[in-house]
Amino acid sequence: MRLLRTIVLALVTILPATAFAAPFVATNGTVTVAVTAMLNKSADDWNHGDIDAFATSYKNSPDILFIGHTISRGYAQMLATYKTAYSTREKMGTLSFSQLEVQPLDERFVTVTGHFHLERTAAGGGNADGYFLLVVEDTPTGWKIVRDDTTSMTPSK
Repeated sequence: MRLLRTIVLALVTILPATAFAAPFVATNGTVTVAVTAMLNKSADDWNHGDIDAFATSYKNSPDILFIGHTISRGYAQMLATYKTAYSTREKMGTLSFSQLEVQPLDERFVTVTGHFHLERTAAGGGNADGYFLLVVEDTPTGWKIVRDDTTSMTPSK
């Protein structure tokens, strides 16, 4: 009887933990794939010169936040800033991401850290590199960036 009670107690203690752990691990992998795919699509859109398509990786909301040299808010302001700063294909160059790390916060939000590289000619502004921290939300239209904290590195001389 004592052995049976020990087994039941062990099962009651262990099974709930494993029941919750398995779905989280599976979801985490699925989320990482989905968020990475969204970022890769945004880079592809950028590299095709389509700033409007690139911008769809951000949530279309006045509440989204950008931290860089300044702090700014809103989808419309973000889109206008990108169109002004990258008004030609030469200024846009070729965008790539590396060192991506997706960290779930809860069922709806993840953070993404990574490195960006913008390959450009000298006339286009020269190459640009930096790191970013994004907060990404699972919305009805897919994973969307709601916070973007990007730090550019000064080119080494």
